[in-house]
Amino acid sequence: MQIIGVQVMASVPLPTEKAELVERTVAFQGYFRVARYLFRHTLYQGGMSGAIKREVFERGQAAAVLPYDPIRDEVVLIRQFRAGSYVAGRHPWGWETVAGIIEDGETPDDVARREAVEEAAVTITDLLPMGTVILSPGACSETCTSFLGRADTTGVGGIFGLASENENILVKAVPFAEARGLLDRNEVDNAVAVMALQWLALRRDEVRNRWR
Repeated sequence: MQIIGVQVMASVPLPTEKAELVERTVAFQGYFRVARYLFRHTLYQGGMSGAIKREVFERGQAAAVLPYDPIRDEVVLIRQFRAGSYVAGRHPWGWETVAGIIEDGETPDDVARREAVEEAAVTITDLLPMGTVILSPGACSETCTSFLGRADTTGVGGIFGLASENENILVKAVPFAEARGLLDRNEVDNAVAVMALQWLALRRDEVRNRWR
């Protein structure tokens, strides 16, 4: 059975939508970078806007993978401390998919497979694209390309991560019914994980038929 997935493509512009960069400067460079931009863009009523100043958080482009065992009907989820969640006043640990930043010379597929090993000690044998989204377009340039990854979850679980990056990652193989319950109870608040679990919920029977 052929699976029709989400197309990986950019937003389609309307004919009158155009933007131009006036100026870019680096406002802050630390572990992450913040750049200050001046833009002008077309107006829906005609003409051009004045110069618009915006600071943009430039983190890079990311890839994520939800490891899934179609035989055991289990997904692999991870938990680790997240500074952004802490600052937002939320509990700074939550269930997520495996993910990482795409480095120079890497493809999203490469990152999905690499991070599955580094973060969860899971080997991905096949990948299905789930789509590419921009996570917070008003303030951040980061996009994330997500995949469903075929894996054998036998014996999966434990504590992993790179000590050199201060990673302390709890890894758990979760029956899909349990993962769906977490989602339904709003116990998954990571946007990429929410989208990945919803994607699988809509296509699970097709995936299991394809990967049986």
